[in-house]
Amino acid sequence: MLKCKVAQLVEQAVIRAQRGGLIPSVALPQITVERPQNAAYGDYATSLPLKLARAARANPLSIAEEIAELIVPIPEIEKIAVAPPGFINFTVNNNWVVQQVESIRSAGEAYGDINLGRGSRVQLEFVSVNPTGPLHVGHGRGAVLGSTLAKVLTAAGYAVEKEYYINDAGTQIDAFYRSLYARYRQALGTPFEMPPDGYHGSYVMELAQEIIAENGDKFLSWSPEEAAWELGKLGLDKMLNLIKADLKLLKVEFDLYFSENSLYEGGQYQRVMSELGERGYTAEKEGAIWFVSSALGEDKDNVLVRTNGTPTYFASDIAYHYNKFSERNFDKVVNIWGADHQGHIARMKAAISALGIDPDRLRIIITQMVTLRRGGTELKVSKRGGDIVTLREVIDEVGTDACRFFFLSRAASSQMDFDLELAKKQSVDNPVYYVQYAHARISSILRFAQERGIEPSYGDVSLLTSQAELALIRKMTQLSEVIEAVADSLEPNYLPYYAQELAADFHGFYEQCRVISPDRELSAARLKLVDAVRIVLAKTLHLMGMTAPERM
Repeated sequence: MLKCKVAQLVEQAVIRAQRGGLIPSVALPQITVERPQNAAYGDYATSLPLKLARAARANPLSIAEEIAELIVPIPEIEKIAVAPPGFINFTVNNNWVVQQVESIRSAGEAYGDINLGRGSRVQLEFVSVNPTGPLHVGHGRGAVLGSTLAKVLTAAGYAVEKEYYINDAGTQIDAFYRSLYARYRQALGTPFEMPPDGYHGSYVMELAQEIIAENGDKFLSWSPEEAAWELGKLGLDKMLNLIKADLKLLKVEFDLYFSENSLYEGGQYQRVMSELGERGYTAEKEGAIWFVSSALGEDKDNVLVRTNGTPTYFASDIAYHYNKFSERNFDKVVNIWGADHQGHIARMKAAISALGIDPDRLRIIITQMVTLRRGGTELKVSKRGGDIVTLREVIDEVGTDACRFFFLSRAASSQMDFDLELAKKQSVDNPVYYVQYAHARISSILRFAQERGIEPSYGDVSLLTSQAELALIRKMTQLSEVIEAVADSLEPNYLPYYAQELAADFHGFYEQCRVISPDRELSAARLKLVDAVRIVLAKTLHLMGMTAPERM
């Protein structure tokens, strides 16, 4: 990336200035190069002189001037300028800019890829909802976030594995099993009371009826415990299949579905409990076994094994992360959890630290709630779910692409409103339509040119000199920086913003510059530019898991 090259030039100039006694010899902070908000200041800028001035108690403008004087010129940079209070601005050479059209067309779908990760292994665990009910829109947000991050991290040079953690053990699964048994009995006309902690959604009755259609009343003759267990396993498989089907509609797939039960069968739970005990991080109090997290700075200790001998969800989770880090040896683990898991972060990091694992290798993203609206009206009740709006209902209504774009449009840490009416609009008010229409318009232009025998391949990009053309190319060259920003921050909301900006620049170019004109040489050059936009826009849409339509 040119941005990295600029950062290296600045660093080399600072070192020369310090060695020559032109600026104070203070520790060199991290050099950041950014895009100025105002294009009048150039293409790149660094505020490094301001940071150095604070440490050296010197004039930042003077420091900026000394550094700028020692930056070695390179062909890509046309102008280096200093601006108050202490910025160094860089303007890219327009000849370099237009040549990027050739680079984009040559790279194709690989354009924008970087080697930030250098092949390090990252595990992304997301969705992981208990298989006791259908997915709702909140789960959909986490699913889209995770699958998009997987695509971006892969483009950034990481080896990524996507995983769904199946919570098929514990009290909630037991409650689901007993609920299904109750509904099974009721559906067969045998009075039976639902458990107090049961699942009351209509989908449980639908599951019971499916099982009756396949197996009849044979479980009535079994003991309640055996029948609940067998029915529960059947119901669990059906729920998992429904969840997988919903995720497939959303274009979300996993490399592995990992069973919580396997942690007990494979011995990870026992090993973790032993290791924590040997390291002095467990204690028996009040008939339960506790993780002594207070020894690691936590406010309170946490229960690992209840007084009745059953492990807590926290104990399973520690074993699961032991498996991720110590057995499967992932370099980094990223968990995407719902808002109700906020309080679980600190104790989880404390637990892996207690196992001798660097807690910085674990990144946890919390997704906030989604409010569905239809225009100005908030939706509260589902047609089928009883107390939720299911993910499938939303997908059926607005489509997969709109779901993915809107779920990505806000940072995970922000609550979001999802307007179903806006998501369905066939107008520029709908950002999904606006972005995809740009790609469809490009495809139409290229088809029109092909019908008239105008080939973009012989276009001379040096003819691309208008402000609209150059602004469009400059926007395309930012893709690798967007990929880097998402990979570093794990915030894929940069992508929909970039897609809208790129689409806006293309629409602006289209309005100002006639692509196919009597001037065949200029037409070929502009067709080459349009084809490059097609590549970059399609790549951006594909990173978001969306389609790049050729007709709309």
